[in-house]
Amino acid sequence: MYENPPTSKVFYRPVEAAIRWAGLLRHKKEIVTATVMPRQFPENLDCPRWNEFRLCTARIFDAIFNEELPYGLNGITSNDPSLWDSPDITVRHIDLKRWMRDHYPDQRPAFLFSRRERIAHPVITLEAGQAMLVERQAMKAQLEQCRHKLQALQDKHDALLKQSEEIPACAQCPITDRAETTYLNIIGSMLELMLGQSPSGIPYSNFKTQEAIVSALIANFGGAMGITERTLNGKFASSKRRLTNSSR
Repeated sequence: MYENPPTSKVFYRPVEAAIRWAGLLRHKKEIVTATVMPRQFPENLDCPRWNEFRLCTARIFDAIFNEELPYGLNGITSNDPSLWDSPDITVRHIDLKRWMRDHYPDQRPAFLFSRRERIAHPVITLEAGQAMLVERQAMKAQLEQCRHKLQALQDKHDALLKQSEEIPACAQCPITDRAETTYLNIIGSMLELMLGQSPSGIPYSNFKTQEAIVSALIANFGGAMGITERTLNGKFASSKRRLTNSSR
């Protein structure tokens, strides 16, 4: 069930609505006392956000003059221009709420909108929307750059795999310590990258764990020499240790 806050009424005089809109209900007495006519106020008043109150009042009357906001006498809609300067001119709660939702969507004053409405329908201002769009474009560019880098690394990985298949595994072609360190560093770097994320938190690959990488390698290249669970986990562990030692 919709529950109106205590400051809500069935209808309001424009001054009453402007006071609530500006959040000045506790200053209602001095504002009403200073009001000569519905549209005539002193230029200055010892009251916070006085200019904001004047602006809210002007906006309400502007909507009345331009037939955007129905008005009447003591809550009865009549849209009679002779009421414009009457102290009894009123606008209904439901009409005021509809008008504000249509023309000032960034405004959700508590006397018109319940707490549930304000939470369930958060408003994004134009400035916030533009900032979000700029941030989205920057993230999109960064993501594209990361994709290019990942593709380059994958191409290098494929080239290394192809090169390793062409190297005869024989005693006449031993791998030097320097070459082994290089390969282990490359494997360790690629492993960390495939399981890592970009600075913006976007994963570099779809793999979440080392076990997933091992399973994928076995599923796709299980017939190749060395592509076994035991060998892969052993090489990955060695590459991680070697990479950690190289970074110190």
